[in-house]
Amino acid sequence: MTTMFDIDKAAQAYSQAHDALRDEMQIVELAISGIKDAHHKALRKLVAQAADKKAMLGNIIKENPALFASPKTRIIHGVKLGFRKGSGKLDWDSDELVVKLIKKKLPEEMWEILIKKTEKPRKDGLNGLDVNDLKKIGVTAEDTGDQVVIKPTDSEIDKLVDALLAEAEEPEAA
Repeated sequence: MTTMFDIDKAAQAYSQAHDALRDEMQIVELAISGIKDAHHKALRKLVAQAADKKAMLGNIIKENPALFASPKTRIIHGVKLGFRKGSGKLDWDSDELVVKLIKKKLPEEMWEILIKKTEKPRKDGLNGLDVNDLKKIGVTAEDTGDQVVIKPTDSEIDKLVDALLAEAEEPEAA
């Protein structure tokens, strides 16, 4: 017969294994951070160089539109370059005002296309209802019985650990 002492020992063993895995992941994260720091200066320099070369290429293309009359774009050295039709940008100050003016100035059959309606149930609100009220509104509650929970408090490191653990469990499920 299993006792709480047995569960205590199993929980302790899991906790120790999880802590060891988390500690190793912290070492890996520190190593990655060190690598990023070591290359930060070189990366910034390369980003600046790439930005300068891109600006220079852009200026050459702008000054020579005749070279891109047909076709308008080309791929050269893995770089697509040339001209394309601008997509433009729409901007307005007030959503409410635009909706009001659509309804005032445009035909009603266009409203559905032009006005977004975002009515949908809120899960956080529904979670507060009892099962009978949920049934009344056509919502079913699933997995409401007791379920096993084994989850350390999440930090970024713990999320990585959880991902590794999930990967380790996949072959078991298959």
